[in-house]
Amino acid sequence: VQLQASGGGLVQAGGSLRLSCVASGSTFGNYALAWFHQAPGKERESVAAISWGNPRGRYSTYYVESVKGRFTISRDNAKNTVYLQMNNLKPEDTAVYYCAAGRIFSDDPKSTLYDYWGQGTQVTVSS
Repeated sequence: VQLQASGGGLVQAGGSLRLSCVASGSTFGNYALAWFHQAPGKERESVAAISWGNPRGRYSTYYVESVKGRFTISRDNAKNTVYLQMNNLKPEDTAVYYCAAGRIFSDDPKSTLYDYWGQGTQVTVSS
């Protein structure tokens, strides 16, 4: 699976961005997907994750506490794309954001669960 992330940029606090990650090379619907971020000098940590969906087309999701109510992860299997809608952005959200794909969905997603990674897209939130 190859992943290509986009949508980052510079935004003022309180603003919004939508990140996209397009996958190619394998059956997208079979993978759990996630967004991680990494700020300078800090470890990469999970932001949100979404499962591969059940037969009714419903998904499980996970959000780190700091983004609950502000960020929304979604996926469009027909477009092989996962999104991260980020609203009410804060300066502490500034980081490089990475999308990832793996076989296991967890409500405590560690980077080791994910086999494939996108190249990262920079999000900078000014105060």
